[in-house]
Formats: sequence, C-alpha cells, structure tokens
Amino acid sequence: MCSHKYAGLSLEPMIGAIAAGNTMVLKPSELAPASASLLANVLPTYLDNSAVKVIQGGPAVGERLLQQKWDKIFFTGSARVGRIIMSAAVNHLTPVALELGGKCPAVVDSVSSSWDTKVTVNRILVSKFGACAGQACIAIDYILVEKRFASTLVELMKVMIKKMFGENPRETNTVARIVNEQHFLRLKNLLSDSAVQNSIVYGGSTDEKNLFVEPTILVDPPLDAAIMTEEIFGPLLPIITLDKVEDSIAFINSKPKPLAIYAFTNNEKFRRRMLSETSSGSLVFNDAVIQYAADTLPFGGIGESGLGRYHGKFSFDMFSHYKAVTRRSFLTDFWFRFPPWNDYKLLLLEATYNYDYLGMLLVILGLKRRR
Repeated sequence: MCSHKYAGLSLEPMIGAIAAGNTMVLKPSELAPASASLLANVLPTYLDNSAVKVIQGGPAVGERLLQQKWDKIFFTGSARVGRIIMSAAVNHLTPVALELGGKCPAVVDSVSSSWDTKVTVNRILVSKFGACAGQACIAIDYILVEKRFASTLVELMKVMIKKMFGENPRETNTVARIVNEQHFLRLKNLLSDSAVQNSIVYGGSTDEKNLFVEPTILVDPPLDAAIMTEEIFGPLLPIITLDKVEDSIAFINSKPKPLAIYAFTNNEKFRRRMLSETSSGSLVFNDAVIQYAADTLPFGGIGESGLGRYHGKFSFDMFSHYKAVTRRSFLTDFWFRFPPWNDYKLLLLEATYNYDYLGMLLVILGLKRRR
C-alpha cells in the first residue's frame, strides 16, 4: 500500500510550521485511514497537544475547519478541492499554499545512444511503477515521443517491466496496491472506454479484491478520453506520439501548467527551449521524481498545479511572516524633511532619497538648483 505517502505529506509541512514557531491543526487525509490514525495516536505522545492538534474526519470535518479563521492554510490534494479551499479562505483573507499535482509529462528524445535509451527507460519505469505505483503528485503521467521511436521505446519498456516487477507482479507483490476501493474503481473506469482499451499495448489487468492494477502501457489513446484529461494517479502510462520531439513544447503548453516536466535528452538546444518556453513547478532533465528528495530545492506548483513552495528551509519560510522592524535614535534628524517646503528642502530630500551625497553637497554650496 502507499499510505505512507500521506503521512509524509502531513509531517513535512508540520515540521516547517513548528520550526517557524506556530501552533497548528493537522487534518490527515481520510483516504489513508491507517496513516491518519497513526498520526492522531502518536503525535500527542511526542508533541505538546496544546500546540499541535490532529483532527481526523472526512469532507464534513474539513468544511467545519475551513469556517474557522486561520493565519495560513496548507493543502495537498486535487485542484477541485483546492478551489474549495481558496473559496473558503477568501472569507477571512487567509493566505493559502496549495500543492495540487496535475498531469506531469515526460519527454523522450530519440537522439540518444542505446545506453542512454536503456537508462531512460529504467528511470521512467521506477518513477512511474515503483514505490507508490504512480500514486504520487509528481509521478510521470504520460510520455511524449517521436512516432519513429515509439515502438523501440515500448518494446524496451516491456522487457524492463518484466525484469523489474516479474512476469506476474500481482503474485510477486512487486507493485504497490491502490490506496482504496474508490481510487481503484476510478482507475478501472479510465480503462473502460473501448477506444482506450484498443490503445493498450501492455498490461491492463485489474483485481478489485486485492486493489491491484497491473503496470499498463497505452499508445495514442484518444486525447479527449478521461485518461488524458484527468490526473491518472496510478500505474497507467499513456504514450503520445509526435512527428518531432520539438512538438512536445506546444503540446505541453496547450495543457494546464504541470507540477513537473521530465525531459530525457542530450540535446542542449532542446534543453534550453524546454527551460525558456515551458512553465512548470519543476523541470528535471534525464530523470524523474528525484527533485522531491532534494530539500535544498523549493517544491511547489504553478497555475493549476498549485501555489506556494515548501521543503527544507522553504517550509520554514512558508510558515513565517517576515516583518520589517526599524529602530532609530531621538538624537539626530533631517531638518529639511519637515514643512514648510521650499526648493532648497526638496532638493536636499531628493538627494538624500537617492543617496546622492555629491548632490547634497552641491545643494548646500548653492551650486545646484531646481529646474
């Protein structure tokens, strides 16, 4: 199961909030009840219960909490719920940080050696099907690749999936189960469309009793199908073929801004174009998901993939208010700051504001006048 991810997403912002000197209320996701129960039972043992409270519950509890006045709201989840959070925050003008995910593309450039291609496939597969079986906001959602290279990529992926996860991942327990029945049925429904089924080139089997979805590869499913318009959040990997890899930039820009873009390429010109012509929460070259592990990098989205950033020191900054504090002595003052005004005072004020000490001297000596 992948419920540990939900606990981690609760603890990391909590650490930043406490480090910045805040009290807080933590509402874990009801989608992972085991993790929520663990946090509710363990945290009060180690933390001051008057400063940190854990409240369990579903959407109704969340709505009640949103009616209260907070200094800041941090939320991880879907864009749909993120809009609800922002709407509620408006009532008290509460600042919010939203980590919303979205459809993170991986662009695979065919101009590579066979070694680079093998490394690319390994990194894509472990990022998509390993650990949480794609149940992560920064997991690869779909791949963009040139038509002429697609079959080579797919065949190598088939070989490496079997090598990594075995001939029968369900029996060998090498692929994580779906977090709950609701999400399992959602994933199963993504595959229910006949046009989508026709695009499956590997996998596709499901086991509702064990909440298992086989690692699945699809090639060119309909772009208007739910699997290409909704965040997948599971072990289903569509591959979209393009005439040229450069066309991936226009394709990405035609969609909401993603939380992450992963570009596998050695083409420096193409890298520069990806950097300057796309917008995303993060951009990773030649790997995927690893940016989340680097606490020296800010983590967050842009546009529909979220707002605000956290991780490491950035979590501390997010839950801090940087207040300007100025202190002066009563002993000195600039006499020309006070009315009544005249040209002489205004020239001195202008020079002082601009740190123009030569100008101040010229005004004092009568060598500079207002025009």
